[in-house]
Order: sequence, then C-alpha cells, then structure tokens
Amino acid sequence: MEDIKNNSGQNLGIAALITAIVTFVLAVIPCVGLIAVIPGIIAIILASVGLSQASRSNAPKGLLIASLIIGVIASLISVSQVFVATKIAQHADKWPDEIQNIVKDVQDDVVKDLEDANISIKIESNGEKVEINTNTQNKEKEQKLEELEGVNTQENDTLQQKK
Repeated sequence: MEDIKNNSGQNLGIAALITAIVTFVLAVIPCVGLIAVIPGIIAIILASVGLSQASRSNAPKGLLIASLIIGVIASLISVSQVFVATKIAQHADKWPDEIQNIVKDVQDDVVKDLEDANISIKIESNGEKVEINTNTQNKEKEQKLEELEGVNTQENDTLQQKK
C-alpha cells in the first residue's frame, strides 16, 4: 500500500519561515535585536505546531524544520543581545569618571602648552620698528612690553591733545 502525502501544516510552515526570517533580520541589528524575541517565539510556535500536524498526516517537513531552525537561531541571537546590553549597562556607571579624567588630562595639557608658549610681538609706527620676543616665564620682557605700551599710550594721548 502507498503512503498518501498531503500538505497539512505547510501553511503554518510558510508563516513560520517568514516570521523566522523577519526575526533573524531584526536580531542582527544592534539595539533593535532586543525586540526580535517576540517574533522569534511566534516563529518557533508556528513551526512546532506545523511539525506536529505534518507528523500526524505524513506531510513534508523540510520547510517546517528550516523555519524552526532559523527561528531558534534568531531567537538566540536576540537573547544574546539582552546579555550584551546588560553588560554594557553594568559598566556604564564607570564611563562618566573615565570621560571626566580624559577631559581633565586635556585641560592639563592645554594649560601646560599655554605656560610654555612663546610670544612674538612686532610693532611698526612711523618707520620705527619694535620687536619683542618672550615666553611666559620671562617676566623682564613682559615688563618691557608693558612699559612700551604705556609709553605708546602716552604718546597717542599727547598727539590727540595737540590735534
């Protein structure tokens, strides 16, 4: 006697396969993969019910097995993202301190560079040239510059009064 095969459970297999593929696509997207657990469970249930129907009526099971495997793998990927997100959340409280230390290091480097800076000022007026080169640690030249600025300011005030 020949075995008669029917298509029992194949509609569930197609629905499970589509749901499993959607689950897989969602599961591999970072941060979105967390929501792929729900369609993954739906794909596994559809494939399981379809397999039980196919087993009772001696129907083909290839599509159902494929959708079950894809659904299980996609669900595992999605669940693994939950664990990854949990690990990230556990270490997130350390990030502000690390960021604050980095900002402090940058500030210290900028202050150090400013302290070590060299200054070069050139002034030209009525054919006279004055050039002052100094660094931040050379106080004598800074005082000379201040004196020249004071003299120059007094000369400008005198010139303005004569006009």
